[in-house]
Amino acid sequence: MNLMLALKAALLGIIEGLTEFLPVSSTGHLILFGHYLGFESPGHSFEVLIQLGAILAILSVYAKRLFGLAKGALTGDKRARNFVIAVLLAFLPAVVIGVFAHKMIKEVLFSPFVVCISLISGGLVLLVVDETRFDTKVHDIEEITLPMALKIGFFQCLAMIPGVSRSGATIVGAMLLGAEKRVAAEFSFFLAMPTMTGAFTYDLLKNYKHLQWNDAFAIGVGFIFAFIAGLFVVRSFLGFVGKHGFTPFAWWRIVVGCIGLSAWYVYG
Repeated sequence: MNLMLALKAALLGIIEGLTEFLPVSSTGHLILFGHYLGFESPGHSFEVLIQLGAILAILSVYAKRLFGLAKGALTGDKRARNFVIAVLLAFLPAVVIGVFAHKMIKEVLFSPFVVCISLISGGLVLLVVDETRFDTKVHDIEEITLPMALKIGFFQCLAMIPGVSRSGATIVGAMLLGAEKRVAAEFSFFLAMPTMTGAFTYDLLKNYKHLQWNDAFAIGVGFIFAFIAGLFVVRSFLGFVGKHGFTPFAWWRIVVGCIGLSAWYVYG
């Protein structure tokens, strides 16, 4: 088996796991690093399918809480039932828009130039958000109402533009709607589960016929390393945000976007 392919897939898997739940855009980072590493995947399936590793990381960390919510929803706990419905409702806009726009997104927007512009723009937005004092009304994720959840779902759809960041869009959206910073970040974790599972399933069904053995091998390697890196981020992100806010991620986005633009200008 090609050692270089394995090393590239492992590196990209680590990048996916480290960036999936941070407001920096995992897909954007994968497109940039993959482009300059000379890594190619049929239909950009690798970038989507290795998200399964990050999905399993968050499921393993939140397994006990997820079981409690499911049990509560089934046994008549109104708060638990409403929260489960809220997450599914927030997921709905991505389903509808993703199905109809899937081809256009992959063929037109999966571009290093688009990613760099989105990274820089999103970084500037995070800087403003981090300095703004919002009127917070929601201090627990189970207090998020159904209309609020649906609105957060539409914010999440902005992340279909690579480089915007799914977690960044949902966190900023939730904060604008009155959720405190930690609640917004945690709701983004829960919303990631159906969203990423749906994206994984849909992309696999669309592209599995085009995948060769080498592609499957690379996806498997990327999945393993995404899972390991994802575990680290899920366990530490909420505490980090509570202490440092989003400014470090904002500057990271701006720096990476500027470097990517420079490389794109020089190397194409």
